[in-house]
Amino acid sequence: MIDILKKIVFCLKNKKKVYLIDSEEDVDFLIYSLRDKKILGIDTEFDWRTTYFPVLSLLQIAIKNKIFLIDCLKCKNLYKLKNILEDQERLIIFHSSRSDTTVLYTNLNIKVNNAYDIQVAEKIINGGVIKNYASLVKKYFNFSLNKSQTNSNWLRRPLTSNQVKYAADDVNFLIEIYKKQIKVLQKKSLDKKVFEFSKKESSLGNQDLHITRLKKLKNASNLTKKIFIWREKYASLKDIPPSYILKDNKLKDLTKEISLKNYNKKDLIKFFRDKVDLDAFLNEITIR
Repeated sequence: MIDILKKIVFCLKNKKKVYLIDSEEDVDFLIYSLRDKKILGIDTEFDWRTTYFPVLSLLQIAIKNKIFLIDCLKCKNLYKLKNILEDQERLIIFHSSRSDTTVLYTNLNIKVNNAYDIQVAEKIINGGVIKNYASLVKKYFNFSLNKSQTNSNWLRRPLTSNQVKYAADDVNFLIEIYKKQIKVLQKKSLDKKVFEFSKKESSLGNQDLHITRLKKLKNASNLTKKIFIWREKYASLKDIPPSYILKDNKLKDLTKEISLKNYNKKDLIKFFRDKVDLDAFLNEITIR
């Protein structure tokens, strides 16, 4: 058994001990600690500015009296978490679940099946008003979170003490907010509705990125959709943002240009921000 005292980063005001998981030995301790827990709070810290896929930096998991900060840049073999987070009998608490489930799926191939989203719940409680995490913590615990590290560099190592504290606080209140909300929801017979909406929201992250994005083009022409799908595939292969290849506001213009009977290939090149094989591109999008 590892010397867990060496893994305590600090102890939060509500007496939750915070552990930094940054080795394979630590992961074993993590799995041992989670194996019989039925409710987990989850959050992620990631970078998604210059890549097609989000890069997971930290995975934070809260239980009743402990918080685990998993350094995903150091711990590469997290397959043991899959069965735990995908377990239908285990409830996973999120705030704004879609982004977190997207990161879990794209980085760890984990599809959360039983989710509760405190943002979704609060929206239903308040008749449509969307609340951020800090405002919910303030409402239920009269505690002001320091959000100064939101846009910090999460890929830098070592993490600063402020980043570690921020990451821990981002899961610190999830389970407790859930417990307060569910009492209100049950009194109003709205708890089933929240679970249904939470499942729908979290499931949007449990699919390939282009599927969700393509839904935004529901009124677009078939040719525009083909160009869009080509761009997604190209971007995923190079792991760069799709906008680095072709901006969204150029999709319709490129479609219009290609639709001309006598278009000039030189006129098409100007639409692209990255060097592409134009013949391969045209061959793919014109396949019927």
